[in-house]
Amino acid sequence: MAIYTVQPNDTIDSIAALYSLSPQSIIYANQLAYPYPLAVGQSLFLPTEEPTDEATPFVHVGGYAYPFIERDTLTQTLPYLSDLFIFSYGFTLDGTLLPPALDDTFMLTLAKSYGAAPILTLTPFDSTGRFSNYLINQLINDASAIQNLIANLSQQITERGFEGVDIDFEYILPEDKIPFANFVREVRTAINALGYPVSVALAPKTSDTQTGLLYEGKDYALLGEAADYVLLMTYEWGYTYGPAMAIAPLNKVRQVVEYALTKIPAPKIHLGIPNYGYDWTLPFIQGASKAATIGNVEAVQIAISHNATIQFDETAQSPYFNYSSEGLIHEVWFEDVRSLSAKFGLVKEYGLRGMGYWQIMRLFRANWLLLADTFSIAKPNIRTSPQGA
Repeated sequence: MAIYTVQPNDTIDSIAALYSLSPQSIIYANQLAYPYPLAVGQSLFLPTEEPTDEATPFVHVGGYAYPFIERDTLTQTLPYLSDLFIFSYGFTLDGTLLPPALDDTFMLTLAKSYGAAPILTLTPFDSTGRFSNYLINQLINDASAIQNLIANLSQQITERGFEGVDIDFEYILPEDKIPFANFVREVRTAINALGYPVSVALAPKTSDTQTGLLYEGKDYALLGEAADYVLLMTYEWGYTYGPAMAIAPLNKVRQVVEYALTKIPAPKIHLGIPNYGYDWTLPFIQGASKAATIGNVEAVQIAISHNATIQFDETAQSPYFNYSSEGLIHEVWFEDVRSLSAKFGLVKEYGLRGMGYWQIMRLFRANWLLLADTFSIAKPNIRTSPQGA
């Protein structure tokens, strides 16, 4: 494969001729819309077939999805996934499991048909749909509630065919750091006994003493030991209510990985990867500004429609651009195959177990083609014992 950055006066035909490719292959790989205009600075995945002697390492690839995902998007993505994280299952104070509002049966069926493991994602959402540290606190300090929840999780696995549990708890109280790790360990023991793994999502810490409710309740060393593997949520530096900046700047992501490696073995770490971008209206006003979430393909279409030139921040290894609309200035940060290639490079450099995408609701075909050219993708339905156990 090759990655090409569009220059002034480039066309699909001229790029195709330069690389001896068919225009249709470039159009398909990059989800280009007729009549196929391009943005200067746009990054294209070129599906060349140049031979290479470099071995492609095996990685585990997870993707989070809601039950309202379009079936076509899911079927085009599943060939590149080891695990499909179905988002999400909640619970009550007594440990009763709460399923998603929509039926997720088709997701389990499709995942298995593509050799991917359907994973039950457990979240502590309250009635408003927000993470509740009160709910977490009450559950993990109540032995009977824990056992009830474990029984419910085990039932989902034995009766419905889930092949693992992912624990995504956020805003854990500092005083619940050890009880939370003990809870993860208890769940893992029970689910491992059924032959499946348990993972846990970790906020992106860079030190033991990092302050903030996202970080203080999560002990990397304890959770790395308690779970089969972990997901580093290495995204959301640029976020909905914050100032315009890269969502997953590589320099910041690297800091998290390097800290995590001092606490957790590399074969138990997944790198979090965002599959989205943000569109901010400037100037940013704290408490008033709100970015719009957009897809990576959509971001390029916005740049094209406003004749914007896409820039690339070398430090963050992330693309961005500015445009004007209705008298307002916008700034957009997103992911492209250049930024993703840099993140894949971290996985290789540090020998990480794999990566996890938040989330796969929007199809970004170039990402998956790049992934398949960079790695061999593990298909866990072949496994006979929990990974990392």
